[in-house]
Amino acid sequence: MNNQNIIIISQQSWDTTIGINSRNLAKEFSKTNRVLYVNLPLDMNTLLRSYQQPEIQKRLRVVLGQAEAMEQVEPNIWVYNTGVIFLSANWMASKPLFKTANRVNGRLLARSIQKAAKMLGFDSYYFLQDGLIYPALELPHLLKPIQYIYNIRDFVLPQPYFKRHGPWLEADLIKRADVVTANSVWLRDYARKFNPQSHDVGQGCVLSLYQSNGHYDMPKDMATVARPIIGYTGYLTELRLDIDLLIHIARQRPQWNLVLVGPEDEAFEKSRLHELPNVYFLGTKTPDQLPAYVAHFDVCINPQIVNEITIGNYPLKIDEYLAMGKPVVATETQAMEMFLPHVLVASSHEEWVEQLEQALSEEDESVAKARIRCAQSHTWEAVVSKIYDALEPSLQAAS
Repeated sequence: MNNQNIIIISQQSWDTTIGINSRNLAKEFSKTNRVLYVNLPLDMNTLLRSYQQPEIQKRLRVVLGQAEAMEQVEPNIWVYNTGVIFLSANWMASKPLFKTANRVNGRLLARSIQKAAKMLGFDSYYFLQDGLIYPALELPHLLKPIQYIYNIRDFVLPQPYFKRHGPWLEADLIKRADVVTANSVWLRDYARKFNPQSHDVGQGCVLSLYQSNGHYDMPKDMATVARPIIGYTGYLTELRLDIDLLIHIARQRPQWNLVLVGPEDEAFEKSRLHELPNVYFLGTKTPDQLPAYVAHFDVCINPQIVNEITIGNYPLKIDEYLAMGKPVVATETQAMEMFLPHVLVASSHEEWVEQLEQALSEEDESVAKARIRCAQSHTWEAVVSKIYDALEPSLQAAS
C-alpha cells in the first residue's frame, strides 16, 4: 500500500509517554503513506476536573485559537488537536438522551477532522479508529472514507466507564466497519459475532530495549535476592493478576524468591504477599530500567487471572521476556497459543509449580534462541502487512 492517505483516531494521545499501539501503527503506515493522527478532543468533565494539567492547557489553547492545531511530527505524519470540546455524555442513563449528545459530539468531531483533511489535501483517505470511542459511531457515514477500519486490542466492556453504553455501541461500531482488525484470536472471534470481515493481525512489539546479548548490571535493589529468582514486571493489579496463585507459589517453594517489579493497586498493597519472606516488591521503574531486571530473572512469569478483562488481551510482556531468551511460564489462555512451544502454560496452581520447576531446569541454548526468534517475529511491519491484506479488495480498486 503506497501513496495513500490514512487518518487515525485513538483513545491515547500522540504525546503519551508510554508506548502505544496507535502511534506505532502510524509510524509503520507512514513509511509509504501519509498519516494524520487525531488526538481525542477534551470533554467538559475532563476540562473542569483537570484544568491545571499542562496537557489540558495545551488543548485548551487550541480551542481558544491561541495555538496551532496541526503539527508535523515526522516526515509523513501530522498530529492534529481538534478545536472541539465534547459534551460529557457517558453519565446519561437514558439511551435516547445519550444518543442525542453523542450524535452532537460526533458531528463536531467529523467537521473538525474534515477541516484537518482539507488542510493536508487529503481528498480521499482510509480511516482507522483505534479502540472504543463513543462519538466515532457517527464518523463512517459523515467522513465517507475509502474504508473504515475498527482496530480492537482490548476487551474494555467490563470496565466501569464502558459498562453502561459500551456493549451496544461497540457492537454497532463493529457492524459499521468495512474491516475489523484485532490483536488476538479471542478478540477476532468476538468481533466476528457482529462482522464477518474481522481479522487477527497480531501484535507488534518495540523490543529495542530488550537485547539478549546486551550487558545489564544487576539492579541494586535486587542484588541481595538469592536465586532462583521468579520475576514479573508490570502493573500489579488484582484485575489482571492472580494474588492467590502468587501466594501459593511462594508458600509451596520457600526456596524460590518472587520478585515483583511495578506499581501496586490497593489489593496488592494489602495482600498477604507482603508477609512472605521470599516475596520482594521493588516498586515502579522507568521503561529503560526494566530490561535489567528481566536479564537477571531466572524465570519470567505472567500470573494472569482469567476474567472478562484479561481473556482476550495480548500479553505484550511475553514478547519482552522472550526477546531476552528467558524461560517463561504463563497462565493458559487462548492468546497464549501463538507463543507455544516457547512458553510453558499452566491452568491450575499445581501445574504452575510443576511448570516453574521445569523452566528452572532448562539450560538449552537452542531453546533460548528459538524464544528470541519468536519475539522478533512480532513486528509492526508484520501487523501492518496483515492490515493491508485485509484491505486488499479496496486497494485493488484504488490502483
